[in-house]
Amino acid sequence: MWTDSRNLGEVWAPEIVTDGGRYYIYFSAGRGTAHRMYAIHSASPASGYTAERQLALPDGKWAIDGSLFTFNGQRWFVWSGWAGDTNIEQNIYLSRMSDPLTPTGSRYVISQPRESWERVVGNPFINESPEAIRDPNGQLHIVYSANGSWSDQYCLADLRLRAGGDPTYVWDWYKSNGCLFGSNRSTMMAGWDPTLYVNGPGHHSFVLLNGDIATSPPAGPRFPLMYHGVPKGTAYSWANRHWYTGTFCWWGNTTYRRANVPGPTADTGFSIKFFE
Repeated sequence: MWTDSRNLGEVWAPEIVTDGGRYYIYFSAGRGTAHRMYAIHSASPASGYTAERQLALPDGKWAIDGSLFTFNGQRWFVWSGWAGDTNIEQNIYLSRMSDPLTPTGSRYVISQPRESWERVVGNPFINESPEAIRDPNGQLHIVYSANGSWSDQYCLADLRLRAGGDPTYVWDWYKSNGCLFGSNRSTMMAGWDPTLYVNGPGHHSFVLLNGDIATSPPAGPRFPLMYHGVPKGTAYSWANRHWYTGTFCWWGNTTYRRANVPGPTADTGFSIKFFE
């Protein structure tokens, strides 16, 4: 579909969605501090793609793992990036989009790796691989990967936007109180169990119709997802990662708690259960 003819280097994390009858693939490319988000698009899913176009994300900083979604009639772009020009920590950012290729306005931080369970492996500390999905109540979730992807502490966690909340206001987001899909019991949220067969599951993709979060499944049934991990009993390294299929389902009446921040200290709604 596309070749790195300009030698951008280190092409990571392609994400495909549709918008207005066209297929868009977003990916990060670059080396070292040069990673930025790019997009290609076509009327056909498997051919005819344009040359890559760099997205002019607000502030122009290092950016990876980006994806487009629409929520309440507004297009958004979500990605992982740096606040400045140094590799201290990776945060999750949102920006409005006026069309699938054009960011507009400011970038807004919605998550930073500040909880103890997402700082087990750092240098840098990491929130990355954000994926949007809408729950059966219509609330927006951003499920992301925490801890270093080079370790078996890599795991999935959840950000849930409170009912009626503003996606650009960080304190309207409530974070799960631990990993929801991981291989270490010590970092799992209470009531969630670690994996049996893989270590360090992370950077998932929800399998949604055309990548549209409005096609999120109803409560109860399980639906497919993809993720990568390392088979238990195998040395953990990027080279030993495999793609896996799994399933997920909505898990209701789940309270996320927080302290020492503005707004209510608890929010109850849907969370997610993941299965290998």
